[in-house]
Amino acid sequence: MQELEQWKEQASHLLNVANDYLREVPPNQLYAAAAIAVFTTLLLLLRFLKRTKSNTIVLTGLSGSGKTVIFYQLRDGSTHQGTVTSMEPNEDTFVLHGETTKKGKIKPVHIVDVPGHSRLRPKLDEYLPQAAGIVFVVDALDFLPNCRAASEYLYDLLTKGSVVRKKIPLLILCNKTDKVTAHTKEFIRKQIEKEIEKLRASRSAVSDADVTNEFTLGVPGEPFSFTQCSNTVTTADASGLTGEISQLEEFIRAHVKP
Repeated sequence: MQELEQWKEQASHLLNVANDYLREVPPNQLYAAAAIAVFTTLLLLLRFLKRTKSNTIVLTGLSGSGKTVIFYQLRDGSTHQGTVTSMEPNEDTFVLHGETTKKGKIKPVHIVDVPGHSRLRPKLDEYLPQAAGIVFVVDALDFLPNCRAASEYLYDLLTKGSVVRKKIPLLILCNKTDKVTAHTKEFIRKQIEKEIEKLRASRSAVSDADVTNEFTLGVPGEPFSFTQCSNTVTTADASGLTGEISQLEEFIRAHVKP
């Protein structure tokens, strides 16, 4: 109790000293100091908010889905048909090729094309924390043979803590839809939802010690749907080879403002 009383006396003394000092300072100086303090605080806050707004879009998906072609279409409008399967991420910051003729200041986008090979997917974890959006590219022409593998990849992606906690929006981009025999984005979405429902059932039977996913998907007792995800999942059509990527550009600009 004695220590508490001493602390109160010291606090009271300091408060009195501060009041005496403020009485001696002219009001105009006090107002100026307060204005400077408020302005400095706002400036620091604006800088912080500017830094935290990411301009990174991550392209991912299975090998052969056409991610690298889409990367070059976004960057310079070329197809680079001679490129081989990427073994290292393609990464660059640029104004989208479709916006190069627009007037005024346009915010560049940082695009990362992560290789789809299973051994190289850990690279993805380096970029997800800074992602403003994820584009999961699916080969709409050769979809059915790869449906299970694509669904497993998406399942793992949508249960990552870095994706769920930040609610990073995800676009399932159905590539090569210019081909007559390509599957529609509606069909692809439904098939992946069915496959993820099967994965939910099989993985829930695995012991907790073997489960590596940080979060679970869906609502217990209900068939899985992407609408149940904590982050927004949408689908779109594209054709990397013909340059039809307008829906992809709309997704990018919805999450990386010009």
